[in-house]
Amino acid sequence: MIVGTPPNVPGNRETMTQVLVDPFGRRIEYLRLSVTDRCNYRCFYCMPRKGACFGNAGDFLTNDELARLVRLFAELGVRHVRLTGGEPLVRRDLAELAGAIGGFPGIDDLSLSTNGQLLGRYAQPLRRAGVKRVNISLDSLDPAVFAHISRSGDLVAVLDGIDAALAVGMTPVKLNMVVMKGINDREIETMFEFAMARGLDLRYIETMPVGPQARESMACHYPAASILKRLRRYAGAGLVPAKGSRGAGPARYYQIGSGPAKVGVISAVSRHFCAGCNRVRLTATGELVFCLGRSDRVSLREPLRRGSSDADLKTAIHAAIARKPRRHDFLPDGTGAISLPMSRVGG
Repeated sequence: MIVGTPPNVPGNRETMTQVLVDPFGRRIEYLRLSVTDRCNYRCFYCMPRKGACFGNAGDFLTNDELARLVRLFAELGVRHVRLTGGEPLVRRDLAELAGAIGGFPGIDDLSLSTNGQLLGRYAQPLRRAGVKRVNISLDSLDPAVFAHISRSGDLVAVLDGIDAALAVGMTPVKLNMVVMKGINDREIETMFEFAMARGLDLRYIETMPVGPQARESMACHYPAASILKRLRRYAGAGLVPAKGSRGAGPARYYQIGSGPAKVGVISAVSRHFCAGCNRVRLTATGELVFCLGRSDRVSLREPLRRGSSDADLKTAIHAAIARKPRRHDFLPDGTGAISLPMSRVGG
């Protein structure tokens, strides 16, 4: 059993806590929690095929430590927590951690990002634990292209995972497709049809210069404007901006008429969305990362393991948020890249 869950306290949560606001007036309400840097895939834009550098086991935060930090973030106004990795489903006892986090006062939304390979096995226990939504990476529906990109993935297992998420009532189920020129860009319309037919939300994502593969991935960069141009040509006048659906993330959403499924684009490079950034990332080793495009980070593991009180940890979190930058410096040629791999930062 994970310890550290505080009793419910009556009253308005806004009056019980000092919320997190960065130097540019952005309120931090979204925590992306990486539970591991390990992954059962080796997608070429994220990790090298061989020689990937992983953290030491003793450096990873325990479930109790992760839960304590999330509780403190919740008391500081964070409402949305997303479990990420690496591949979060390779971490043991993830459902137990999810159950603890979902029970904290103030956490209104607990979600998961996964490659879907193991989701068929874990969708039910995660849903029971309180995971409401899931984002599934799916870069291709062509088995050969999927194998080329993931290097070790099983497309059938991912499709089964999508069905499992729908069956247990995770809504919405979102697909994330990293669009790469000359690799899977011919599937933009195919993926659109696949998602719309199943009532899935779909997000097309530009490649980003993150980690050792930065320049290699940016050589395949396919801009969001080109994606939207093709979608408008394919869907016609029925593709309209979706109202009130920006959500906690950076996607700009569209929909077909009044249908429930939405399609979005995430344009981290060609059209940054930093002005509305409401998120920070906590790595599996306890580093607080302020921006995917900056290497600056602060360790919360050190004060945590020194025995710091909750009050002292909250002070450290506030001090860290004061270092959040205005924006990233991603550029289309791959400059502005940070050296930390996406699997360590938490996508």
